[in-house]
Amino acid sequence: MNARCQHATARGQASITPSLAAVTADDFEAMLAIRIDALRESLERLGRFDPARARERLAAGFAPEYMRHIVIDGERVGFITLRPQPDSAPAVLQIDHLYIRPQHQGRQIGAWALDWAKAQAAALGCDITLSALKQSAANRFYLRHGFVQITESDFDVGYRWTARTEEPV
Repeated sequence: MNARCQHATARGQASITPSLAAVTADDFEAMLAIRIDALRESLERLGRFDPARARERLAAGFAPEYMRHIVIDGERVGFITLRPQPDSAPAVLQIDHLYIRPQHQGRQIGAWALDWAKAQAAALGCDITLSALKQSAANRFYLRHGFVQITESDFDVGYRWTARTEEPV
């Protein structure tokens, strides 16, 4: 992916190019720290911040083969998990995690990672599903990026993105 992201500098706008890096089992603690950092404010607002629960939830879905670090200038600033949903019809990829450290949010890094996921799904002819914590800014983010709300529970909102195929002329 050659897309660049914008971030503010003392001189105005500068371009950065994120990249993705493989995840190994040894990366769990670093990824947990990113998850907690990214979710803390939203979970505290709901009265549901619990580091032990954050560890359990990440451990339950920790699958390095489907996870990628989001890296800028050698620094891991976030991660994304994109995994196939078995037995889904039509075929679906699930974004289980898309977390960007708060100090790196607002720089289009999440949009860049989401574009990567959409490209993967489009190449496979798949939709993407995900869920976001209620009252999180992530809900506006996913709606802005073409996701449609499909479910709602006490704490989460479910979304789906469908690749648009162009009709032959």
